[in-house]
Amino acid sequence: MPVLHNLRVTLEMIKWEHSIFALPFALCGAMLAAGGFPSVHQLVWIVVAMVAARSAAMAFNRWADAAIDAANPRTSTRALPAGHLSPAFVATFVVVSSAIFIFAASQLNRLALLLSPVALAVLLLYSYTKRVTRWSHLVLGFALGIAPSAAWIAVRGSLDPRILLLTAAVTFWVGGFDVLYACQDFDFDRQSGLHSIPRFVGIPTALWIARGFHVVMVALLVALVIVFGMGKLAACGVAAVILLLLYEHSLVRPNDLSKLNAAFFTMNGVISVLFFMFVAGDLLLRK
Repeated sequence: MPVLHNLRVTLEMIKWEHSIFALPFALCGAMLAAGGFPSVHQLVWIVVAMVAARSAAMAFNRWADAAIDAANPRTSTRALPAGHLSPAFVATFVVVSSAIFIFAASQLNRLALLLSPVALAVLLLYSYTKRVTRWSHLVLGFALGIAPSAAWIAVRGSLDPRILLLTAAVTFWVGGFDVLYACQDFDFDRQSGLHSIPRFVGIPTALWIARGFHVVMVALLVALVIVFGMGKLAACGVAAVILLLLYEHSLVRPNDLSKLNAAFFTMNGVISVLFFMFVAGDLLLRK
């Protein structure tokens, strides 16, 4: 069936499996809010909301950037510029995914529902920020960083300022690896007038800025462990993140970006899952 074929191509286009980047941090927020595992009802709808929100955001990004992707040799084979999908189908996918996200929020609590349009606005409007500011990397980071705070709200129905430490940590984590990712489009961004940190400061300096973002992330994770009174297992999780970030940065050099995809996709998935496992273990042992 054409619709099922288009849906499969869309899921491949948005790399839905990369929901793993932010989902473990959202689950950290949920477990911190619950002091352990949240209810099955809360857990199910948090996961549905996360996957739906990311799907809407990624599909909208591909829709908004279709002309840019078509002009960039690295992205010209993506589904929309290559003509494998129609803009109308992708726009419909965005609307349906957004509706599922709002419905999932409605199954959690009133505050989650009221804030769901705000979260969607952050997720969707990010796509236009690289047209106007070099700091779009941090906007993307914040779009993913709201996940743990949103999960806290999903469990508690209110917001505790302490969880904002994890939101900030994810913001700088994503911002850092997005700076790395943008290095491969240095020439195209400069020629097309798009904004990115590498375009304005050059690749060598951009790599140092990415490292700086990740140092800030680690400091925020340390603060998170302290303010929530977590134990040695959570501290080991922070240590594991440090080691993985060091390895990630060792893969990327100013004159060699060939291992960038390994640093971006593989290592960041490992970082988020591993940190969640340490935090979850710490909370369950305390309980």
